Amino acid sequence: MDFQLTDQQRRMVAAVRDLAQSEFKTGARKYMDGTFPWDNMKKLAAIGVLGMSVPEAYGGLGLPVFDTALVLEEIAKTCYVTAMATLGEAGVQTRVIAKYAPESIRARILPKVVSGDCILAVCMTEPHAGTDVANYRTNATVKGDRVILNGCKTLISRAREAGMFVIFTRIDGRPGREGIGCVLLEPDTAGFEVTGTYHTMGGEDLHEIQFNGCELPIENLVIREDGFRKLLTAFNTQRCLNPSISLGLAEGAFDEARTYVKDRTVFGKAIGNFQGNRWKLAEMYREIEAARSILYRACMTANPFPDPLMAAIAKITCNEMALRVTSEAIQLHGGFGFTDEYAVSRLYRGARYGTLGGGTTETLRDLIGRRIMEAGESGEDLLAYDMLGGGDDAS
Repeated sequence: MDFQLTDQQRRMVAAVRDLAQSEFKTGARKYMDGTFPWDNMKKLAAIGVLGMSVPEAYGGLGLPVFDTALVLEEIAKTCYVTAMATLGEAGVQTRVIAKYAPESIRARILPKVVSGDCILAVCMTEPHAGTDVANYRTNATVKGDRVILNGCKTLISRAREAGMFVIFTRIDGRPGREGIGCVLLEPDTAGFEVTGTYHTMGGEDLHEIQFNGCELPIENLVIREDGFRKLLTAFNTQRCLNPSISLGLAEGAFDEARTYVKDRTVFGKAIGNFQGNRWKLAEMYREIEAARSILYRACMTANPFPDPLMAAIAKITCNEMALRVTSEAIQLHGGFGFTDEYAVSRLYRGARYGTLGGGTTETLRDLIGRRIMEAGESGEDLLAYDMLGGGDDAS
């Protein structure tokens, strides 16, 4: 499998790296209080990054999953909050609009995503139902040419900045997974309200939102049937983009630690010259490179969505690797690593989110385990090289 980048990919990565290292890195601390990184988003829009998942017909780049992951990795090396904001424009919500929304909505919203003038928010988690999508209580009732939305979503990113909400909800009260669909809502809709804010250890704010008899045009009902399968199919992309941020955070922490141990001296020599510290760096580097290989392999299975098994493996591997690497980076900094003045503490806090969002590592381990058992019963050889290929199916 060849992971050599094309000239176009190299140019995009280089442009994002230059921007992130020269401008995002020095200002990352100011976004730790919940401030949205509007300035950074406008700069990313100017070089086309916010249109990575938008089809070319609407002014975007229409890039594959692998390219998008490369870009998020570079941003995350310097600023977790900006990386998460960018994920909001490159992730499942943009792909849902591009694939399922009617032309009138695509033509109106997607160019604004490209320019940075429309921030998107995806709404799935409810106070009593996160992973358990089949028990959603939020419901959209179809009444002629209108849709009436009622319910509550929580832990929603960008709720105060979003120009469009992509909401997975029950349709007409139909029970179970078969009743899940998707509607679009704009923030000026009567009955919509942001009712709570949670500040996270990573720096960004999450919100609780309420829908009290929100009346929507029927065209905003973008998925009416088979919504659960369509949600998970699109979400396999998220399970490659989330770990790309984890990978970038680990790389950023590794770079900070390497610089620190070269400059910091004790007993007359740099602490990087002590064998124990060199071994820490060696192990951090080994883990980063192993996780990168698995993630890139998962991204390359996308056709157009990644293989669910490989995406799950990549997400667990990168999420948990990032926690270990950023923690070791703090250890190498000693007491300074525990302070806000050094980037490693911020990178560690960002890394803590990875195992929680986009499918917890516990949920994904269960997914992998079920797949292993199913393969054993069918005689399928999961260890054969050609068995882990691209695919569209959800799992």
